[in-house]
Amino acid sequence: MPHIIAPSVLSSNFANLQADIEMINASEADWFHVDVMDGVFVPNISFGFPVIKAIKKLAKKPLDVHLMIVDPDRYAQAFKDIGADMLTVHYEACTHLHRSLQNIRSLGMKAGVAINPHTSVHLLEDCIEDIDLVCMMSVNPGFGGQKFIENTYNKVIALKQLIARRNSKALIEIDGGVDLNNYKKLLDCGADVLVAGNTVFSSQNPLETIRTLKK
Repeated sequence: MPHIIAPSVLSSNFANLQADIEMINASEADWFHVDVMDGVFVPNISFGFPVIKAIKKLAKKPLDVHLMIVDPDRYAQAFKDIGADMLTVHYEACTHLHRSLQNIRSLGMKAGVAINPHTSVHLLEDCIEDIDLVCMMSVNPGFGGQKFIENTYNKVIALKQLIARRNSKALIEIDGGVDLNNYKKLLDCGADVLVAGNTVFSSQNPLETIRTLKK
């Protein structure tokens, strides 16, 4: 399966969001990556329901919604209602992760689990068959534009081995610091989905940058 490119809307121009959404629609990107932050689980606040609903109206590609919030179970139905196609919750925020995954799937969305840089991939062993997407944070969550954490490569390899061993169909998504210098190595290690924020939106030619990442 060809790898997936998911530009992160968090790095777009909020003063002209429609133009950036239309650019992604016209590009070779596959998904929209939408980060939701509550100022509690991470030290930042981002999109709420009205903005995501507006994005959904314009988007012609699936919404990959990443919840960086406490108590994400409370909001699964609400995110389904506003158009999330994939809903990712943090391992560190879910007391009953298996239940959270089952609930997301029961609502008709793909179920994702995000892990912070300090969280071992082996902690997903008991539920990897119930995960559609593992979002591996390659920076500490909360802000765009951070430096890529090099240990991510080792974690991708370990996670790929775990997925194969358990016959899981989970995709591996890399979120944070993905750029034109490291994307090939990430793919070689086994990544399936690349989230790109600043790399795309600070580019002189975002369409060409997306095309390069997609090669």
